[in-house]
Amino acid sequence: MATEEFVTKILKVILFVLVGAALLLGGFSGGFVVGHMFPFTGLPSALSGVPTVSPDAQAATPQDLQTLFKPFWEAWQLIHTNYVDQPVDDTKLLEGAITGMVQSLGDAHSEYMNPQFFKDATNELNGSYEGIGAYVDTSGTVLTITKPIPGSPAEKAGILAGDQIIAVDGVDMTGVNPEQVRAKVIGPAGSTVHLTVHRSGQTAPLQFDIVRAQINIPSVSGKMLDNGIAYVQVMDFGATTTGELKTTLTTLLAQNPKGLILDLRDNPGGYLDTAVQVVSQFVDHGAVVYEQTGDGKKKEYDAQAGGLALKIPMVVLINSNSASASEITAGALQDDGRAKLIGVVSYGKGSVQVRVPLSNNEGAVAITIAHWLTPKGTLIDKKGLTPDIYVPMSNADINAGRDPQLDVASQTLLDMVNGTPIPTSMPTPMPTASIPASSSPLPTPSPTLPSPSPSPSPSPSPSPSPTSPSPAIVECPLAMASRLTPGQSAKVMAPLYLRSSPGIQNNWLGTIQEGTIVEILGNPACIPFADGAYVWWQVKLADGTIGWSAEGTLSGKFYFLEPVK
Repeated sequence: MATEEFVTKILKVILFVLVGAALLLGGFSGGFVVGHMFPFTGLPSALSGVPTVSPDAQAATPQDLQTLFKPFWEAWQLIHTNYVDQPVDDTKLLEGAITGMVQSLGDAHSEYMNPQFFKDATNELNGSYEGIGAYVDTSGTVLTITKPIPGSPAEKAGILAGDQIIAVDGVDMTGVNPEQVRAKVIGPAGSTVHLTVHRSGQTAPLQFDIVRAQINIPSVSGKMLDNGIAYVQVMDFGATTTGELKTTLTTLLAQNPKGLILDLRDNPGGYLDTAVQVVSQFVDHGAVVYEQTGDGKKKEYDAQAGGLALKIPMVVLINSNSASASEITAGALQDDGRAKLIGVVSYGKGSVQVRVPLSNNEGAVAITIAHWLTPKGTLIDKKGLTPDIYVPMSNADINAGRDPQLDVASQTLLDMVNGTPIPTSMPTPMPTASIPASSSPLPTPSPTLPSPSPSPSPSPSPSPSPTSPSPAIVECPLAMASRLTPGQSAKVMAPLYLRSSPGIQNNWLGTIQEGTIVEILGNPACIPFADGAYVWWQVKLADGTIGWSAEGTLSGKFYFLEPVK
């Protein structure tokens, strides 16, 4: 069995692990059975007395565990003798018993995997499975779509990021563990699943009939962006990832890119060995990760020589669904100083599991055996990795095909190449409270966030306080035509940087959230950049904070600030 980040090493176990096996479960599997307790009075005569334990069952139990397991076999015998609907399914009883033992650990990542679940999980790490084709979030109380896979049955049916699956084939999933819901959604290619979906903004649930298909997901994909930057996306850390990554890097590096973006967003993890191999394509020295067991002992996993992209400037994209092996990779590159992390705080899965197949093809048990630490000794379990440059991305962005995080990554790389300072800490989000204004819902077109980049022309040095109104018309031929006037209100149409002065420098004050209403104070400034220019306005937030924001994008496709009529 390959080493995983779900899994870290082949666990040398004997059958006693089955006891520890049943001891395990957690994060992905279902909840507790809630029932009623009755006093042992007035019961049918068949239930009087203590059930007799089968001699075979007693003999099959190790001698030193016979006393401990006697109540288990008594319960087993009681069910087989007295349960009203006979015969009972012994396989389901076995799986339920193991599930309960694992759940008793209270660990979110130890779990019993029934045979089908184990098969599906193994297939996913091998790059294929049968289902509807969507990335999902199982960490909450409802199975939520992160995004549909391009070209998948889910996308073709109209499933969107943020959709919550509340029923499967007409069966209400309220209170059902999201991982169990996911298991019901996947199924044989060619079969149909009926999903009932809650979608934000819709008054009634939506209904979808989706024909499942074979979903083949390349572990690694890559392309050259128009700005001469290489883009590499790693979707998981499976058996084929390292080979696919080497092939992709060889193809892209032959085109002499200015820099490289490694995209680990929505990457749930995979094999630890693969994470070490991926990091080793960019770093050829030092520790990649430390594995720390319960007794405090540490095992060091070091980078390997022979990487293909050791010198090229690079950044790494992460989001709240970057977990496990993807966090090992991102954390190693961040701690080494090899790459800046861009995006939002990652998932925070800093524990190590091994998957141990059980006898008679009865699935497997995944059990937590250690925690992992970044090269600098940081434990990120339940905390996640903090990006160097914070850029949020909404479901509306995803559904509209916008990618502000990728836009910032591209321009940050250009900053690095040109030697321009870039922000080194995550800014504090600014308040979203609005200055009163009569506004109506506005469309949200496609944004391209301005991001830390070189400003080739000098910036004015304005006073940080409001001054007299400036002309409403700004002469800035290379920028989007200005539509703002001093004294009016404007709505922020996408997450936007607030700066202490006009121009893109190391001058962040914070981030203004989408939907915020700001007051336009005036003092417009035309600041050339690359082949275009930005128009900058001095703005005031509801709490009195004053700073500078760009009115539109460099691409000319989107206004960050929409005037409120």
